[in-house]
Amino acid sequence: MGRIEKLCAYLDCCELFIDVGCDHGYCTEYMLKKNLCERAIISDISSKSLEKAKVLLKDYIDCGRVAYVVADGLDGIDDSVDEALIAGVGGETITEILKKGFIPKKFVLQPMHGVRGVREFLVDSGAKIIVDEPFFYGGKYYFVIKGERDGGTVYSEANYEYGLSLNGDCTRDYINDVLIKFKGYMRSDMSACSRAEMQEKVKFAEGVLLGEIK
Repeated sequence: MGRIEKLCAYLDCCELFIDVGCDHGYCTEYMLKKNLCERAIISDISSKSLEKAKVLLKDYIDCGRVAYVVADGLDGIDDSVDEALIAGVGGETITEILKKGFIPKKFVLQPMHGVRGVREFLVDSGAKIIVDEPFFYGGKYYFVIKGERDGGTVYSEANYEYGLSLNGDCTRDYINDVLIKFKGYMRSDMSACSRAEMQEKVKFAEGVLLGEIK
């Protein structure tokens, strides 16, 4: 299963789906082929990227099931869309898109980095986070956050760092990978202050793995 299929497995059946920053349009194609949405909107800040998606989805555009728009995030998009996907960009970009626009009724977010900032924004905004876990593909871990606009979620410090599925196999593998990196940093030259900070991070991660920190 490729990264797109792994990511799309988190999406729900809906009436109107929007793929923000759609790039080639593969996720929208997946939704339509699987009959997971009746209609879709593809958007991208790059008109060139959008052209690639328009070629892929031409038949759906021609029959009126797909609309397209060159847009910066959710600019010009009505907040009545049922589900939104924002994937393949940094966490700061995702947070900025949601701040400038709106938190969709349902959402699936896949930040390439800076995932903690996305978590903090969603929790502070009263969103309900249903899934927050990593998956592994192509030698890398990718975090996926799935949730809803309303409902609220309480996060612990461990959740902010490592997601909701602290006992999940992939999460534990991810934390072990993080520990290897942390301990590698400690073997390099660093100031006493930096070393102490890194030791605290190692202690915290080990505590999560042992179930002592939740």
